[in-house]
Amino acid sequence: MQTNLPKSLLSTPVGKEADRILRSCVHCGFCTATCPTYLETGNELDSPRGRIYLVKELLESGKASGITRTHLDRCLSCQACETTCPSNVEYHQLLNIGRAALQTATNESWFVKIKRSLILGVLGSKSVFSLLLKLGRLFRFGLPKSLARQLPAKTKLTAEHVNPDTFQRRVILLDGCVQSSLSPNTNLAAAKIFGKLAIGAITMRKENCCGAMLYHSNSQAKGLVQAKRLIDSLILALEAGAEAIISTASGCGNFIKDYPGLFLEDKEYKEKATRIADATRDISEFLDAEDLGALQPATGQTLAFHSPCTLQHGQKLAGLPEKILQQLGYNVPTINNAHLCCGSAGTYSLFQPTMAAKLRRNKLDSLEEISTDAIATANIGCQCHLAAATERKVRHWIEYLADTTESRD
Repeated sequence: MQTNLPKSLLSTPVGKEADRILRSCVHCGFCTATCPTYLETGNELDSPRGRIYLVKELLESGKASGITRTHLDRCLSCQACETTCPSNVEYHQLLNIGRAALQTATNESWFVKIKRSLILGVLGSKSVFSLLLKLGRLFRFGLPKSLARQLPAKTKLTAEHVNPDTFQRRVILLDGCVQSSLSPNTNLAAAKIFGKLAIGAITMRKENCCGAMLYHSNSQAKGLVQAKRLIDSLILALEAGAEAIISTASGCGNFIKDYPGLFLEDKEYKEKATRIADATRDISEFLDAEDLGALQPATGQTLAFHSPCTLQHGQKLAGLPEKILQQLGYNVPTINNAHLCCGSAGTYSLFQPTMAAKLRRNKLDSLEEISTDAIATANIGCQCHLAAATERKVRHWIEYLADTTESRD
């Protein structure tokens, strides 16, 4: 693709990166076949190729219309297009640059700004979110049905805390912003599995958000502040002897692995971010490199597995949890259109509810074709989004694995 970016922009690391990515696109259109929003609307501007043109025009002119904001905001950032792109266009990096430029080129309505600030303020604070979740459960009867449906019931803990001090090997187990409140069994299950492998799973006190929610919700500067705080905390934890950083939420892990690309103009934090990204592993990625002989095989239970976009397209780990589950005795059939997004996409379902609901229904139709009551996934956002619209049990795949291990202790 030919470009004509301003010299002032091309003289910056961000401008050079944008120009490189734009020039790598050859307009082939392969991306349209796997773009969830384009498949729903048929609008070229709702495809990666169309959005690339919008970002190009924005960066060249410094101007944008409401149409540009509409179609960039409608993107899920699922990265499915990157999986199918023959030219390896780093679309999500270009989208990040375009969204940052969009903030100075156009103005959001005050209503949207206030809504965004309130939602991000709640989701980005563990204490605030935990308190509001408890209040929501307590007064569920007075909430609108649409909102009450989104609140998961209080989780009964099925695994006990495992003391990490009894093991020589240690890993940092990320807590996340909302997972510890919405699905506390996930990390308890992960710690149990690590304990079976003689690995201690440690958590950090006062762990802050990785910055993904703010960064992907048009608050990039604030998202980077959160990212820097987490980077500094993680470096201290690594220097204390942890061998890896483990994420059980693929969305968090994907964003942390992207940290180096967020600090193109900050040499100090780019180096720190690279160190953190290199040490970060999805739990499936880490377990795949371990001897799992200490884990007992399952009894052939069937799981309908939803692979989050941040796992299969972002981290390029498609099929890895399924492989581990199958090795340990689970039956994990392939689902139709497994490559398509469920519509959760971080805070996307809160700001684009109509599109998110359509994509969720499509995903559940595929998952519910499998004759089982159990749905597994690898990201807390997907887990809650899917659970809000189905009677089937939706849990993190590591919980199913821990259940089997526990039953054979």
